Amino acid sequence: MKESMPPEPPHRAEDVTQHVGYLLKRAQSALRGAMDKVLREHGLTVPQYSTLELLALHPGMSNADLARATFVTRQSGNVVLRGLQEAGLIARPDAADHGRARPARLTEEGHARLAAVQTAVYAVEQRMVDAIPQDRMAALLTDLDHIAAALEE
Repeated sequence: MKESMPPEPPHRAEDVTQHVGYLLKRAQSALRGAMDKVLREHGLTVPQYSTLELLALHPGMSNADLARATFVTRQSGNVVLRGLQEAGLIARPDAADHGRARPARLTEEGHARLAAVQTAVYAVEQRMVDAIPQDRMAALLTDLDHIAAALEE
């Protein structure tokens, strides 16, 4: 019986903790933990915050569009929207004008809550940005976009 050689990793690394995927996951996990901490103080989750941010920029987005943009399933997106609506942070019509889409928009309270939490969230992002030399930021953003595009194909 012939022994097969293990595959070579895609780049030099002493162990798995130096692989690109591992380091991306570590960074994502650290970001999520920091976001969870600051958002908890404002009574929000990451998907709820992301939904508020998106609706502030694009009022009228549907559940399906919001779910895709916030990286949750449609079912989870609907739970997020219901929670935000019950909290008085968004408004949606009781019935769809056509099809099944019920476009959402921020209420005054939603705008106020978003404004209150943005400072804390942006401080988390600033901590990330401060860890990267400014002259490498544009390349990092481009590289991250290329990584996502390569995996989404």
